[in-house]
Amino acid sequence: MHHKEAHAHLSADPVMDTLIARHGPCPLRHNPEVSPYHALVRTIIFQQISGAAASAIMKRFLALFDEDFPPKEALAAMEWEVLRAAGLSRNKALAVIDVAAKSLDGTIPAQGTLAALSDEEVISRLITVRGIGKWTAEMFLMSTLGRPDVLPLNDVGLLNGAKIAYGLETRPDGAAFAKLGENWRPFRSIACWYLWQAADTKLA
Repeated sequence: MHHKEAHAHLSADPVMDTLIARHGPCPLRHNPEVSPYHALVRTIIFQQISGAAASAIMKRFLALFDEDFPPKEALAAMEWEVLRAAGLSRNKALAVIDVAAKSLDGTIPAQGTLAALSDEEVISRLITVRGIGKWTAEMFLMSTLGRPDVLPLNDVGLLNGAKIAYGLETRPDGAAFAKLGENWRPFRSIACWYLWQAADTKLA
């Protein structure tokens, strides 16, 4: 991501200018060292629960294997009940097993292959995996592939952040948020990071 260019572009919006001044540079970066397999397993385990609970489950999950991270073959062959005992829900257990299987069969390729695909192509591949919806695929695009112009329309934190930052009477729906986001193209991912900060700090 071209962060200097992004900050200069977004600063034309007075609200974004304030958020950039308050929260400093956006840390979203493309991380070519992270395998999609690792990133997606972690994302699924951390979904919809507190960070502390997810970290505890992650530790128990990793302890099931002899290596730092489970080999794809070992996870793909595992019974979901074993993962359930480590604290994963049935859905999450089946999802991480499917991530491993889809990584083995090439549905989820190496990052170099994914990086050559468009945002839409990456999403269409990832949502074939059990437990991965559009939101998870969008988070992967932003945090692992560092794509600069992703706008998740169903992220409650983002919608709350937009309400707080822009002083809206009600939380915008997806259509209203998409319209607001037109001003941030082609750096909507970076704008989203600032809205998440606004939601977290409850400051306009």
